[in-house]
Amino acid sequence: MRKVNARKIQDAVARLAIEANLFLREDVLSALKRAYSKEKVSRAKKILKALVENAAIASSEKIPICQDTGMATVFLEVGQGVIIIGGDLNEAINKGVAEGYKKGFLRKSVVFDPLLRVNTKDNTPAVIHTKIVPGSKIKITVAPKGFGSENKSVANMFRPTDGADRIERFILEAVKKAGPDACPPYIIGVGIGGTLDKACLLAKEALLRRIDKRNPRRHIAKLESGLLKKINRLNIGPMGLGGKATCLGLNIEVYPTHIAGLPVCVSISCHATRSATRTL
Repeated sequence: MRKVNARKIQDAVARLAIEANLFLREDVLSALKRAYSKEKVSRAKKILKALVENAAIASSEKIPICQDTGMATVFLEVGQGVIIIGGDLNEAINKGVAEGYKKGFLRKSVVFDPLLRVNTKDNTPAVIHTKIVPGSKIKITVAPKGFGSENKSVANMFRPTDGADRIERFILEAVKKAGPDACPPYIIGVGIGGTLDKACLLAKEALLRRIDKRNPRRHIAKLESGLLKKINRLNIGPMGLGGKATCLGLNIEVYPTHIAGLPVCVSISCHATRSATRTL
């Protein structure tokens, strides 16, 4: 069994929290640049140029891509051949988030109680998802997500007979309702199947996949490509001011479900879709 000290996990989470907020993912930045080169609407082109420049300034000046540095979601893949020593795993993650948000001068946006609304002052606790996987490594992904986009995410329980057409209409309607409010151009994650909570987790996990990589299931990949084209015909455009680039990428993840159900979740994410990963 391989031993990994909890402090090492804490340090990695702290670095990833800063990295994710300062450096826009390469696949997202490349998509912004492609959208800029293809855009014909003058106003939309100016906005896309500003977004590309914003990412460059954030990287060079070491300042956040967006003032909303999000609620930290941490995805863990822990090898079953690993023993964590020197502390509690969840405590190490939360200490890492607190350390990263302090050292990185990142905005603290988490409140301890959803009704009393008292700020925790260190952006903890994080939302933590842990998988036990084969091997002796730990893969850590920190994905801070702002709530301008999170607030526009939706879920629905469909009838099992509804099919792909009904799901498409639901996703398109979700994007229409989000309109300019969640800072397009969007990255959209969709989860289909499992239970309601599993579909929502799938949608969030879909945002972690590179947006230039299609689902390996052919019919799902076709649905991804078709939806992306239809969304970009809505003419919402960058920041909702019109143009071709309403959505930079759409990823769908699926899971087996019950014969009586068809859960679907749509996770709307803004142009500053952020995540950073490290393997220990």
